[in-house]
Amino acid sequence: MHTRTLFTLALIGSTAAWAQGPVAPKSGAEVYEHYCAACHATGELGAPRFGDRKAWRPLIAEGQRMLERTAIRGIRKMPPKGGHPHLSDLEVKRAVAYMANAAGGRFKTYE
Repeated sequence: MHTRTLFTLALIGSTAAWAQGPVAPKSGAEVYEHYCAACHATGELGAPRFGDRKAWRPLIAEGQRMLERTAIRGIRKMPPKGGHPHLSDLEVKRAVAYMANAAGGRFKTYE
């Protein structure tokens, strides 16, 4: 392809993306369902299971800020942001609150 054609296609693509506008951050439930449930619904790789109060109790006791930091940076077998680097910090924080609150926590939800 010619350089001019490539430039035109790139311009059209970037204009289309701009015209769609910003994408709203996903809710905690959406992030959990799409990204976190793969491990947290089953306990895969030692992940605390969704809604398991006993497993989440010591994590909730660490506090919201610490648990958010751990989820963003990764810990043990969980990579940063659960292996989904495209998620924003806000989306990860929302997912942490959603999961912790389902197990008895009282975390701020950022919704």
